[in-house]
Formats: sequence, structure tokens, C-alpha cells
Amino acid sequence: MPLTIEYLGHSGFIIKSAGGTLVIDPFLTGNPLATRKPDQIKCDHIAITHGHGDHIGDSVAIAKANNATVIACWEICEFMGEHSVETNPGNPGGKVKTPFGWIAFTQAFHSSSYEGRYMGQPCGIVAHFEAENATIYHLGDTGLFSDLRLIGELYNPDIACIPVGDRFTMGPELGRMAAEMIKPRIAIPIHWKTFPLLAQDITPFRPAEVEVWAMAPGDTKTYG
Repeated sequence: MPLTIEYLGHSGFIIKSAGGTLVIDPFLTGNPLATRKPDQIKCDHIAITHGHGDHIGDSVAIAKANNATVIACWEICEFMGEHSVETNPGNPGGKVKTPFGWIAFTQAFHSSSYEGRYMGQPCGIVAHFEAENATIYHLGDTGLFSDLRLIGELYNPDIACIPVGDRFTMGPELGRMAAEMIKPRIAIPIHWKTFPLLAQDITPFRPAEVEVWAMAPGDTKTYG
């Protein structure tokens, strides 16, 4: 079966594979563009890129409702454990196995705190789905850095989810450069338009030789 990729808005996704369902950064409550409520999310695993509220989002409630495992850096997993959530921790350079394949943690240049608490190293995540032989690189929140090229060479992602909202992450011009460094088949712009402080127009995000999926919240695509 092909992967089914639903955009939840902001930086969130539901990815359905033959090996299970992965949710990434499920920020729904408080997201003015969200098309789903937390109790509508069904999943086996939740990956969290870093500790800000617009990425942790509804992870605790969704994990408890689904008996889902949270995959994140050590400090976020400690926090989740305090809320009786099952976890599978890692950090940049490492990889964890999952029923659908594996998740690797990469560097990201950002910050990470939640309710005044330090939440560890912000990460990008690379999710590989074995049944579909497909790899998705979600950059999390980050600025541009030269090792994006190395990450592209190491993991050869089919799809890259790239923040382009400016101010707190790359804007569309630097996001375009990131896509051209990573060289995925498909790039999905994320972390934009949700709030007035973020870029509302990402016309410059036109990477060469990369297909762009400019998804609206609630949109679903298939891959593979």
C-alpha cells in the first residue's frame, strides 16, 4: 500500500503505512487552522521534534487515548513519562526501531522549552517506512545549516517537510535553499500562515528539481 500523508496544519502530520500510523507534532488545540480535534486522531506512534507548545501540542492526550508511544529526545520523553505515556527516546545521531521501520534524529538549530522547563535538543526526524520503502525527513523548526546536504546524502529522503514561516525558522527563500541541499523528490512547506507573525505568502519557495506539495490543513496525499 502507498503511504497516506495528511497535513494537520502548522507542522503536524498523520502518516499511515502498512506497519502502523505515525503522527508528527500534533498541534491542534489552539491552532486556528486545524481541521481535526485531538479525539479524532488514531495512531500508534507520535514523534515530537522539540519542546515548544506548537509542536508538543496535544501529544499527551492523543498518546493516552490511543496507548501510543512517543518518540522524541530524552528530556521530552522524561516529561511524557511523568504523564504516564509510553516513550522511545533518542537524540541526534541515534536511531530507534519501530514496527513500521525506524526513526533517526538529526540536528536542528532552534530552541526547546515548555512551561518554563528545558526540553532538550531540538531535532529533525527522519522516518523510514519499510513496507513502502519510503523515507520522510521532517526538519522540525530550524534555520539553514550546511549539514542539511549531509543529511540528504545519509538518508536520501523521498519527502522533506521544511519550515518556511520566517522569524522563528527559515523563510521561503532559505527554505528553497534547504530543499536544494537535501534534494528530496518532494518538499512540503510547513510552519507558515498559522499566525500573523509567520509568513503568509511563500511564493519564493520554488526549489529547483524538487516537486512542491503546498498542502492546506486537512489535505491528504499518497506516496508510493
